[in-house]
Amino acid sequence: MSDEKLQKVLARSGLGSRREMERWIDEGRFTIDGVTATLGDRIGPKAQVLMNGREVKLVFERESQRRVLIYNKPLGEISTRHDPEGRKTVFSHLPPLSQGRWIAIGRLDINTSGLLLFTTDGELANAMMHPSAQIDREYAVRVLGTVDEAMLTRLKEGVLLEDGMARFTDVQFFDGEGANKWYHCVVMEGRNREVRRLWESQGIQVSRLKRVRYGPLFLPSDVPVGTWKELTPKEITNLGKMLSLKEKRPVKLDTKEKEVLERRYKRQRSRREVGGRRKPSGE
Repeated sequence: MSDEKLQKVLARSGLGSRREMERWIDEGRFTIDGVTATLGDRIGPKAQVLMNGREVKLVFERESQRRVLIYNKPLGEISTRHDPEGRKTVFSHLPPLSQGRWIAIGRLDINTSGLLLFTTDGELANAMMHPSAQIDREYAVRVLGTVDEAMLTRLKEGVLLEDGMARFTDVQFFDGEGANKWYHCVVMEGRNREVRRLWESQGIQVSRLKRVRYGPLFLPSDVPVGTWKELTPKEITNLGKMLSLKEKRPVKLDTKEKEVLERRYKRQRSRREVGGRRKPSGE
C-alpha cells in the first residue's frame, strides 16, 4: 500500500478533523519514528507515530470505516470532548467504538439544542466543515422583539459584526403570535454565536435556538432530545457522493457488536435539558 499524508491518516484515525491535525503537526505534537513530524510528511503502516510521547493507533485507507450519527443535543451539554469543570459533554451518551473515535462535525454551544453530527471518518468531517464546501446550516430561532420586512432584508443583505460581514442566506417567519415568534434562518458559516449576534445587531433578543438541518441532513422526528440514531449505509453513501468523497465499503459489525449497539439504542431516554438554566451565550 502506498504511503499517505500524515494529517490524513490522523484524521481518519479519529483524532480530529484534518485542519486540527495540521495545526497539531505545526505545534510539534507528533513524531514519526523518533523524528518530529512536519506538514507534508507521509507514512506507511510500519511507521511508529507518537502524539505527545504516546503511541497513536493508526487507521489506514483499507481498514477505515465511515459511520455517521445524528444526535439531538439537549440544552446544558457542551460540545468539547472533555470539560475541566466536569460538565456533561455531547460525547457522554454516544455508543462506544471498537475502532477510531467519534468526531463532532461542528459545534453547538451549551444553550443551543438540536442537530449535531458525528462521524468516525476525519475526511468526511473535514469535507463538511471546510468553508469551501459552502454547506448551509438551518436554525429554528425564537425571538423577542418587533421584526419587520426591512429588518429581514438587512439580515439577508449583510450586517457588519465585530469579526466582519455576516448574513442569513435565508430567513422566514415560521410560527407564533404576540411578542415571541419563531423564525427559520440559514447561515453558510460556523462562526461563533453568528445566529445570535445577527439578531442582536438588530436589537432582537434570542430566547431559544435549535439547529434543525446541516447541509442535506435534517433532524428526524424519531430522534428525541438527548438521543442518537445512526445513518444507514445507503444514507452514508449518498452523503459521501455529495461531498465527492471516495466510496467506502459499508461497516460490518459482528454479532456481539450489533447486539450491544441495538441494546444501547433501545435504552436511550429523552433528556431535554442537562443542569440548570443558563444565560444564552452562542450557537
